[in-house]
Order: sequence, then structure tokens, then C-alpha cells
Amino acid sequence: QVQLVESGGGSVQAGGSLRLSCAASGYIDSSSHCMGWFRQAPGKEREGVAAIVTGGTKTIYDDSVKGRFTISQDNAKNTLYLQMNSLKPEDTAMYYCAARAGGSCSLWWVMFGYWGQGTQVTVSS
Repeated sequence: QVQLVESGGGSVQAGGSLRLSCAASGYIDSSSHCMGWFRQAPGKEREGVAAIVTGGTKTIYDDSVKGRFTISQDNAKNTLYLQMNSLKPEDTAMYYCAARAGGSCSLWWVMFGYWGQGTQVTVSS
């Protein structure tokens, strides 16, 4: 079964950068895979941040992070990344890595069946 472990979170001042990593093990028995990053702040709903089609070139970003965040993957290392630049206090949240088998790639979190434990990102002003 697929296992996902996030790392790279921490505290940073506004305008700073962080790179999150998601180490994946196992595999999804499907011809189409989608990997994504989601976040949830206390008292707020979970929201999609970015997603990428495994083995492909398609990427999806939420409008709130376009131009600041970049999702990428290193297939040889079975690792998904989220480079976060120009961080803002509103980016503060628990960030989760997720995977989806089959279907289309999107930021609709309820369709992702595999989740990591999360890594905390705190951006101070």
C-alpha cells in the first residue's frame, strides 16, 4: 500500500522560502496517478495547493499560490516537492501530501485516497 511522509516544514518570516518534500513508498496499481499538496489552517477548510500528474507534465495550482509555489517530482527518488517562495502569513497551515489513483488530476481533496501525516508551516509577519 502507498505510504507518504512529508518533511521540510518549519517557521519562516514573511517573504522567505521553504521546500517541502514527500517521500513515497509502495505504488498505486493504476495506469494514471496524481500527486498533490493540500493545506489546512486551524478553523478553516482543507484546500488544494498544487497537483502534478505522475510521469507527465501537467501541473495544477491554486490561484493563491501561482507564481510563488512550484510542484515537482523526482521519480528516481520517489519524492514529491513543493518549493514555496515569497511566503505570506496566510500560507500558515498544516501541509499534506496526497496521492490519487485513476481519474483526472485535480485539487478536489476528497478524491485523494492516500495521505501523509502532514508537516507544519508557520509564516510570521
